[in-house]
Amino acid sequence: MRIKEGFTLRSIVGQYVVIGEGIAQVDFNRMITMNESAAYLWQGVEGKDFTVEDLTRLLTDKYEVTGEKASADAAAIARKWIDAGVVGE
Repeated sequence: MRIKEGFTLRSIVGQYVVIGEGIAQVDFNRMITMNESAAYLWQGVEGKDFTVEDLTRLLTDKYEVTGEKASADAAAIARKWIDAGVVGE
């Protein structure tokens, strides 16, 4: 997976949002809000190819969470990003 070109994470008034920038994202007319953990994952994989396992590792490195829980959460966030069109498989 990889974050698609033109999508940027911003902090706006204490809220993390992903917005589409540039001509390639002209059809993307919304913002995606993220909590602090999702923003941490985004920043950890920005500009790189990544897998659910990479997201899992980021979660277990930062938070006191079981590998099983981290894996389930990583898979869920990856699916949400793909469904929203901001990450390509």
